[in-house]
Amino acid sequence: MSHQDYFSFFDLPRKLTLDVVALEKQFYVLSRKLHPDRFASKPVAEQEAALAQSSLLNDAYRTLKDPIARTQYLLGLEGVELEEQSKTATDAARASGEQKKQIVPPELLEEVFELNMQLQEMRAANQMGEDEPELRRDLMTAKDSFDAKMVETQAELEGLWSAWDAGVDAGDEGAKLRAKDAMVVLLNKRSYLRNLVRDVNEALDM
Repeated sequence: MSHQDYFSFFDLPRKLTLDVVALEKQFYVLSRKLHPDRFASKPVAEQEAALAQSSLLNDAYRTLKDPIARTQYLLGLEGVELEEQSKTATDAARASGEQKKQIVPPELLEEVFELNMQLQEMRAANQMGEDEPELRRDLMTAKDSFDAKMVETQAELEGLWSAWDAGVDAGDEGAKLRAKDAMVVLLNKRSYLRNLVRDVNEALDM
């Protein structure tokens, strides 16, 4: 069994549509095989090797069972660096005073501009202890819109997973490249949308 990457660890091709039930069964089989109790009487070197393999197994399973994490991981193997849109990155940027790289998807520019103004108004109102029911309703409407766009983005991603897998099966590098480029755009959009929803939730909860 090759340990080159998470896919090869499970003897899987680098495809994005997986049988998660089969993956789980294989995970439990390997977990029993690598359980520390089986190596208690073995030399230290074998115990350490088994522990390292068990850690790799857990990381691989956690990543591959989640379709988004699986996609991000595969793109990483393909040399793609996605925009860092996580809350950790955002908080770190705010703490350091640095500008976090965050590209607004062109189709969201108008909505994001309006949302930012609404968020500023809501934060100011919260600081003053004022209630703004109409503004709160507007933010909830914006959140619903972004949630709907998240659902649409997920559906588009699922179509691209199939396109990538078809390219793998056919050995079509052009098809894989087109699917990869489109997935990068959608994953960055998805991350941006998640940030917008988080920002709205934080403003509403203040």
